[in-house]
Amino acid sequence: MPPGESLELFPGEPRPGAAAPGAPLADRVRPRSLDEVIGQGHLVAPGAPLRALIEAGELPSLIFWGPPGTGKTTLARLLAAQPDSRFVGLSAVAVGLKEVRVVVEEARGALRVGQRTVFFLDEIHRFNRAQQDALLPHVEAGTVTLIARNGKVVFLESQGHRQVETGDAMTDDTIFYIMSMTKPIVSVALMMLYEEGHFLLDDPIKKWIPEIAGKQVIVKTDNGIERVSASRSITFRHVLSHTAGVDPPRVRLSEEERGLLDRSDTLAATLIKRAPLPLNFQPGDRWQYGSSTDYVALLVERISGESLDEFLRQRIFIPLGMEDTFYHVPQAKVDRVAAVYQPVRADDNKVELYRAPEYREPTKYFGGTAGLYCTAADYFRFHQMMLNGGSLGDARILGTKTVDLIISNHIEPELSAYEGYGFGLGYSILTDAGKAVEPLTPGSFGWGGAWGTYF
Repeated sequence: MPPGESLELFPGEPRPGAAAPGAPLADRVRPRSLDEVIGQGHLVAPGAPLRALIEAGELPSLIFWGPPGTGKTTLARLLAAQPDSRFVGLSAVAVGLKEVRVVVEEARGALRVGQRTVFFLDEIHRFNRAQQDALLPHVEAGTVTLIARNGKVVFLESQGHRQVETGDAMTDDTIFYIMSMTKPIVSVALMMLYEEGHFLLDDPIKKWIPEIAGKQVIVKTDNGIERVSASRSITFRHVLSHTAGVDPPRVRLSEEERGLLDRSDTLAATLIKRAPLPLNFQPGDRWQYGSSTDYVALLVERISGESLDEFLRQRIFIPLGMEDTFYHVPQAKVDRVAAVYQPVRADDNKVELYRAPEYREPTKYFGGTAGLYCTAADYFRFHQMMLNGGSLGDARILGTKTVDLIISNHIEPELSAYEGYGFGLGYSILTDAGKAVEPLTPGSFGWGGAWGTYF
């Protein structure tokens, strides 16, 4: 076979005795040897005998399609165990509820000759089943799951309903209100201006937002709760890493001050109105998740001279081909927006409608903490750019060193609210795999949205 060509093998129906699709993996009948798999006649290699290709080492990759129980994963394991195997990576990836794809990757030049590393992603199939099971008791109305590896989407699955009440099925191109997953995008926008030399991370933001100069800070003393002058200015690093203290507890505010928390028509008007409010702590002394990314958004607008909406569209969304990401969903695309559900108070295992999709008039409020709508595919494109070191295709959004700066931890361990995690410039950073709740590699970065989105 020509180098780089893939061979697709199409198994037939499940073998006699094989469990039904969706049954636990342990309940399925598995072949015991490579001869047994090939001899079953379920695997057909168009144009060339499978065994000859294997023995000649001419398979740069294999793709197996078919229902569970046809021996795809077992075949992959057996191939990896062959003497002098050239295959170093195996992935068993669920494609749909009834199909499993096994990809056997050719050895990369950087790996030692003869080295064999077998990596199975059977857990993706189990994860897919778990997602489906969550739909049955109505814990979730519907899901869209996207998994990419080495820059390519290997799994994209939609399940359940976009809106249960109307019977509209969830689709791969469903548009979600991503809430706090807006924050990383807005943070990247500000770091683009950092690259242009407009500021340093430890510069005070009062140069661009003078309304917040002269802040008071809430402190606890022997005399009770008092307010003192801020010992240092709020910096760009503070608002990007949630260490600015801009969210004082409501109980520490007067009735008049609490009235300043109401949102105005624009983000700038809202933050200027809140300027007299005290800080919850001295900038940099603590980590507090909250609205500091709204200040990031306002900084983008004031430094660039553009609205945040326009800046994101022209500088990020259009270059990256993110055609379904916006603050205002066009009327022609409203039928693709997912409804929002919330837990039923009397039964946490069920959800009820919270917000139905509907056309909303264009907004002038472009928030940094939340506000964007997006599809799974668009969000993948944005973060593939980050994984690529700031570029995607012909589009260069950030320099590699700036991406590294963004996804580095910027807070001390004692400041973190989550054991095993730090925080970068818009992202959570896993710092200690032994203490983190997620089984991820140190340096992994991500975040989520309050309405059920996560990356």
